[in-house]
Amino acid sequence: MTDNHFSYKLSTDVAKAMADLNAKHVFIRPHCPWQNGEVERYNRTLQVEWAYRQVFLTNAERSNAPAPWLGFYNTGRRHSAIGGLPLISRLS
Repeated sequence: MTDNHFSYKLSTDVAKAMADLNAKHVFIRPHCPWQNGEVERYNRTLQVEWAYRQVFLTNAERSNAPAPWLGFYNTGRRHSAIGGLPLISRLS
């Protein structure tokens, strides 16, 4: 599920990724960002806890930086919506 930005709607790369995953691309209703609330909240967390907390001197440094943070986000960071447990606890 994404918003209706042309970078999603007109992208052949996005369409190919969806086809490769055998996934259906669903668009939210125009002017209704709350329909994509989980992603919007994740993007806010990503900005506040990762992107705005450090200075990147090169594009390569910035490109390599998300992996360690995502590992922490999924396995170590406590999430209030699931009782203070890390996301990994939701997988069986």
